[in-house]
Amino acid sequence: MLIRSLFIIFSILFIDVPYSNVKNTNNSEITNKIIVGAESIEEYKHLLVGKNVGIVANHTSVIFKPSQHNQQHYTHIVDSLLKSNINIKKIFTPEHGYKGEKPNGANISDDVDKNTGLEIISLHGKKRKYGELLETDLEGIDIMIFDIQDVGVRFYTHISTLHYVMKSCAQNNIPLIVLDRPNPNIHYVDGPTLETENKSFVGMHQVPIVYGMTIGEYATMINGEDWLEDDLFCNLTVVKIKNYNRESIYSLPIKPSPNLPNDKSINFYPSLCLFEGTNVSVGRGTSEQFTIYGSPFLNNKIYTYTFIPKPNSGSNNPKNQHEICFGEQLKEKGDFKKIELKYLINAYKHSSSKDQFFNSFFIKLSGTKDLKRQIINNLTEEQIRLTWEEDLKYFENIRSKYLFY
Repeated sequence: MLIRSLFIIFSILFIDVPYSNVKNTNNSEITNKIIVGAESIEEYKHLLVGKNVGIVANHTSVIFKPSQHNQQHYTHIVDSLLKSNINIKKIFTPEHGYKGEKPNGANISDDVDKNTGLEIISLHGKKRKYGELLETDLEGIDIMIFDIQDVGVRFYTHISTLHYVMKSCAQNNIPLIVLDRPNPNIHYVDGPTLETENKSFVGMHQVPIVYGMTIGEYATMINGEDWLEDDLFCNLTVVKIKNYNRESIYSLPIKPSPNLPNDKSINFYPSLCLFEGTNVSVGRGTSEQFTIYGSPFLNNKIYTYTFIPKPNSGSNNPKNQHEICFGEQLKEKGDFKKIELKYLINAYKHSSSKDQFFNSFFIKLSGTKDLKRQIINNLTEEQIRLTWEEDLKYFENIRSKYLFY
């Protein structure tokens, strides 16, 4: 264990970049440009020279350039590395596909990148169920890169994909470089902690719904807490973010997935996604995903906002499609700084279909059998939150060992 502990420390410090407070004195704007891990190419390029490289990437895996006329310019990391004469052999891509256009849960087939001719291996398709790589996928690969924009929520599946990539790299003695990116929900830790019996691809580790870590910090925690099991350990290097800390304001320049189109939807997502385990829609099949919620079964005298979900590019078969949903629009609300349960609790209270309100997915999403029972038994939000406190304190103690920023 001493050797392993020293290796973890070495991996964290190996590529260490300083950070500074990126806010000015009135905490209103960024004064130093945040530089994501991928942009510090000269700090990890030497690890790739002369190697056959595999990369886990999607549409968010970009290197930003100086803006002109207030427009964001960027190049994809695959293109940038190829121009630097790095020998990329395969691209691996997570849920939503390489271009980030596929609906949630879609089975995505392998493909070929038309621009580069590189093979694109889907980690979210029929051949590789839920991110588990095949034995042949890493043949001929000397080193792997993971560069995906995450949103810092347990049921957002990129951390599950990260787990399986780390596990496959550990099994095949292949080093992994994680290029760190900011977490737009890094400002708090909240929610019920996953119970191990509810482990699934939307929740693999005993962490709360919102864990307040970047994906690079999270990767180090997977290693340090032996979550890969079977005494596996990934040879991990994290390229850190420059000019970033836990008070930084960071607006994602590229939407991370089809149904998280803006800052508000990303901020509301940890709270409203629990509705996915009910008969209430969160706006899939509209242009206001995760900033509204509603159902044909909610009291239309209390819930006066209406919308009608219809199939669109983000959802082929949205919940309650072609039905009038009565609900609430939240986009004028301030940012959430905790898991907001009041919308879920009130919707249950005012549903005409309480027996059908929860579906089997709810326990997987919440990670615990307790939350459903607590809502049915009319516990208040304050009473429910008290039941999380001990587990949250325990997690924050674990988490503290792996924080970079």
